[in-house]
Amino acid sequence: MKLKKYFSLTRAGIIESLQFRLGTAVMVIGNLLYLIVVYFLWKAIYASAGTDVVNGMTFTDTLIYLVLATALYGFMEMYAVWEMGRDIQSGKIVLNLLKPMEYRRYLFWSYSGTFVTQFFYTFLPTFIIVEIVTCGAIPLKINLLYFMISVVMAVMINYSIDFLVGTICLYTESIWGINIMKQVIVLLLSGATIPIAFFPEPLKTIVGYLPFQSIYNAPLTILLDGNPDPQIVLTILGTQLFWCVVMSILSKLFWKVSLKQITVNGG
Repeated sequence: MKLKKYFSLTRAGIIESLQFRLGTAVMVIGNLLYLIVVYFLWKAIYASAGTDVVNGMTFTDTLIYLVLATALYGFMEMYAVWEMGRDIQSGKIVLNLLKPMEYRRYLFWSYSGTFVTQFFYTFLPTFIIVEIVTCGAIPLKINLLYFMISVVMAVMINYSIDFLVGTICLYTESIWGINIMKQVIVLLLSGATIPIAFFPEPLKTIVGYLPFQSIYNAPLTILLDGNPDPQIVLTILGTQLFWCVVMSILSKLFWKVSLKQITVNGG
């Protein structure tokens, strides 16, 4: 019965997201423009490097990595921080807390419908196009299974970070600047903007100890390796599982402590 309750929220989310097809189209067009800029930027970088391989990645590897990172961002981004900010500022958060489902769980499953629509709208078409254009450069082997497991954990880590950042709105009652800073940090340190292979060694080491690289870099590293070393895969998935648990616990504890800060304007 619990799953039926959750899936009903997923179904409602799918129906709601389908009502905003124009917004999705605009986002797709924006991503295409971004990818055009990325293409010419990295083409210039490799041309100036005078070699086909930079930091262990060819131009094709880098382009595939960044294109799929953009597609994953469109698929995994939930905008939970904005939703929490609106709920807190409007006072609607109080009504949501009275619901029989825990707010953190309710918010996740309310947005889960967007995963389904964005998968078919953005990630799957992008994946197919990249595979065709690159003549099968993305290996389709056991790495796909590992990739799917990795993406599930990446979604959970990303959501926990969003929920933790959204909780800050209970103290500030404003989330815009904090969320923009969060997006910049996550996109940069996760490898979504620049592949982590291009980071200087000290920064690469530091990033390895942070949860952000488990969001985009981890699943993409697994996906692009057609014959992954089982030990490397277990290390990547184990690190993701660790951050899943840690970030979930941190976000829950911070939320529980921060609930005491709730104030409703006008009463």
